[in-house]
Amino acid sequence: MISSSPPPSFVLDSFALLAYLGDEAGADRVSAILDDAQTGRCGLFMSAVNLGEVAYIVERERGEGDAKEALDQIARLPITIRDATHRRCLRAARVKAQFPIAYADCFAVALAQDLGAAVVTGDPEFEKVGELVPVEWLPTA
Repeated sequence: MISSSPPPSFVLDSFALLAYLGDEAGADRVSAILDDAQTGRCGLFMSAVNLGEVAYIVERERGEGDAKEALDQIARLPITIRDATHRRCLRAARVKAQFPIAYADCFAVALAQDLGAAVVTGDPEFEKVGELVPVEWLPTA
């Protein structure tokens, strides 16, 4: 009997998705992961908290209309948005209690832990939690 391992899973944080939406450094790698997710070569996830973070950043920087457009675009991408469940909120709180990173980032970490996934980011804050989850680093320049 041949056993095949499941495809890898990735969790996008807001940094990664904003890089993709803005065609910034790292957008090519995020695009490749999106292509892999579309064809089933990987699982791709994002916390609803991090999605909210993307929405408020786009609205703050470019207005409500652009934020709505960004959310519409994201809805068409092969990303499974996972809710901030009670259990995941408590896991994120534990990460925040132990590591000096933004609370929203803790949700990406908690989701990655739940899924056995790597976080895709270029945010240097994730250097602090490298012992908790694998991190795939995007270029930042």
